[in-house]
Amino acid sequence: MKQQALGFIGAGNMAASLISGLIADQYPANQIWVSDINEAALANLAERYGVHTTTRNAIVAEHAEILVLAVKPQILRAVVEELASTLQSRRPLVVSIAAGITSASIDRWADGHMPIVRCMPNTPAMVKTGATGLCANGCVSDAQRSQAEAILRAVGLTVWVDEESQLDAVTALSGSGPAYFFLMMEAMEDAGVALGLDRATARLLSQQTALGAGRIAIESEDPPAELRRRVTSPGGTTERAIATFEEGGLSPLVASAMEAAARRAAELSEQLGN
Repeated sequence: MKQQALGFIGAGNMAASLISGLIADQYPANQIWVSDINEAALANLAERYGVHTTTRNAIVAEHAEILVLAVKPQILRAVVEELASTLQSRRPLVVSIAAGITSASIDRWADGHMPIVRCMPNTPAMVKTGATGLCANGCVSDAQRSQAEAILRAVGLTVWVDEESQLDAVTALSGSGPAYFFLMMEAMEDAGVALGLDRATARLLSQQTALGAGRIAIESEDPPAELRRRVTSPGGTTERAIATFEEGGLSPLVASAMEAAARRAAELSEQLGN
């Protein structure tokens, strides 16, 4: 894969994170091409990583054997339709990280029969701890699946789903998920202040506790329910707090919130793809 020219249409935060991760994995900088209308962002990438940059999407498409679409969903159609003839002649693997746009829409705009992997990354990718769901269309080969996975694995873990509709669930869980944890941290911080801690102390304790719990969960083979049981002593403080969460309906509330997020993801896919 490292011998293939890799192009990025878009030089925003997610593209910059992927490029940073790939360079750290020894991907050759002279094999990476990036386009964007933001010349300052391009200059920053060129200076930091030594990649090729241009304000013309067509130049990137003309070089790329793997093309990463990293633009806002609202402009993706115009970008793809402009490049359709080049895509048809060169037949690159297309990797889309544009939220909400289906592979079928991208394929239609590109005039059909393109190998496309649609990805749903999340914002922790910017600190190399991302979680990305991927789904390939029927034109993607096994080798191309591996190539797409390697690109996203540079910024965290990757999982494949068999049906593209399952990416709505990925969006509801890991795509939107960081905000759920931030909300919990915010609530814990405010509660700590109400209990008498100064805000800086409450914030630091909530942040480090979230980090530690996540690290334990990642490194353990046991499910979260078992990990929770181990730190919940009978008659203790944690048991009292957990009982209060359960009485307030935390689990069904989380389920309802994620169902709402998944429905909205499906709605946006339909709106943006038309």
